[in-house]
Amino acid sequence: MDYYLQLLVSGLVIGSIYSLVALGFVIIYKATKVVNFAQGELVMVGAYICFSLTVQAKLPFLAAFFLTLAFSFILGIAIERLILRPMIGEPIISVIMVTIGLSSVLKSLVQLFWGTQIQVFPPVLPQEPVMIAGLPVAPVYLAAFALSIILFLIFSAFFKYSRLGIAMRATAFDQQAAASMGIGIKNIFALSWCIAAMVSSIGGVILGNINGINAQLGHLGLKVFPAVILGGLDSLLGAALGGLIIGVLENVCDGAAKEFLGLGGFKDVAAFLFLVIILMIKPYGLFGAREIERV
Repeated sequence: MDYYLQLLVSGLVIGSIYSLVALGFVIIYKATKVVNFAQGELVMVGAYICFSLTVQAKLPFLAAFFLTLAFSFILGIAIERLILRPMIGEPIISVIMVTIGLSSVLKSLVQLFWGTQIQVFPPVLPQEPVMIAGLPVAPVYLAAFALSIILFLIFSAFFKYSRLGIAMRATAFDQQAAASMGIGIKNIFALSWCIAAMVSSIGGVILGNINGINAQLGHLGLKVFPAVILGGLDSLLGAALGGLIIGVLENVCDGAAKEFLGLGGFKDVAAFLFLVIILMIKPYGLFGAREIERV
């Protein structure tokens, strides 16, 4: 039983990181109706920037963390202005293909500057585990889970109460109506990419402090995609819950497969199998809005 409780705890932590990255997917989709397949690479770039500032530039971790967020903000603006804004009015599939190309470019740049070896962040928190209900839990796990919850609450409040958040929701609901009310649609698009890049960087830094980083970190985007579809592409709450569900499901199913069947690597399959079953029952995801077209 302790074995599965440990899997549950680690699954919740990894799931909370999935939730952060899934928020980036949802924010961009709600504003632009584009699925960003470079989300995982934004996670990877943010993690490597923070690593370089911490290890190579010898900056304190908090200073490196906030500088990473600033870099991610600028990167988000650059991507939207230079790459995606010229694609306005083009078919959605063309824009999606551009994000796939962007993911390859970012991954190649990371391999060019940092190589492919695993890099490890210096310890930020104490290494001594904390006992919770008789289970040893690393402080970095607790900090990662708490930070993910806090960020989700902050973004929920931002979208519900702030002027910019309400403008982003209005743009997601009806771009033409929002533009007629004086909302700068192009600025909202840029802000969406900035927020998505910053959220992804936070997820990358958290994950890097747990498992280290390498060029394969970009694949996290594909691992998070089932969480996004499960919760619904247009639901922030769905992204958060979908990430937690997928994180726990991966860990528990992988542990059970190893214990009872002697199979390894099942965690990479479990999420997609579960996703297929859910979509057969709820095609729009658990919290996605049902679209009705009248002809």
